[in-house]
Parts: sequence; C-alpha cells; structure tokens
Amino acid sequence: MSAPVRVVIVEDNEVYRSSLELLLGMQEGIEIVGVAETARAAEAMVVELQPGVAVVDFRLPDSDGVETTTVLRSLDPRPAVICLTAEATEEEGDAVIAAGAAALVEKGVPIVDLASVIRSVVV
Repeated sequence: MSAPVRVVIVEDNEVYRSSLELLLGMQEGIEIVGVAETARAAEAMVVELQPGVAVVDFRLPDSDGVETTTVLRSLDPRPAVICLTAEATEEEGDAVIAAGAAALVEKGVPIVDLASVIRSVVV
C-alpha cells in the first residue's frame, strides 16, 4: 500500500474547516497534516509540512483563489492546489486553473468525491 496523501486544508469558516478535517481524515489514503484559516498561514505551512495537496477555499479574508494558488505554487511547485468554491464565476474558475490549480471543486460535493479528486491530482 502506498503512503497516504498528505493534505493541508485552508478554509476561513471554522465549522466547514473542522468538518473537512474530520471527514477527509476518515477517507482511505488521506492524511490531514495541517489546517489554516488564512492564505498567509497556509504559505508557511506548505513550506514547513510539504503536503502533496493543498485544499484551499477560493475566498479567504486575505486572498482569493488565484492569488493563493500563484503564491503557493511559487513557494513550492510540488503540492497540487485544489480550490473549493461556493460561488466562483466561470472566469474566476478559468483564472484559478491558469494560475496552476489542479482542480476547482464545488463546496457541496460529497466528501468521497472530494477525496477522489485529491487522490487523482497527486503526481
């Protein structure tokens, strides 16, 4: 069996962040190694923890998905970035993919589907 995918979650909503941490952590092959509520906190975490995937809220208090993806990818190109959104426009979705995100996922998807996306983007 291969090593679990190391995941950092970046989400400013405490309830949603805690739910993601709990539910994703229960999925086979996924290990939550860090959680952050701002893009700035995520930057340090990605450098320190070297996750395979960063699951990032598209709208954070200190950044948007495009900026966060660009900065995280410039700090360390190895982790795949998956942006979560409740309301991104098509243009915003295109921009975040152009910035280097591996996927843009609706926040309402079942957790097993998000887990599948996480596993699928690991290089």
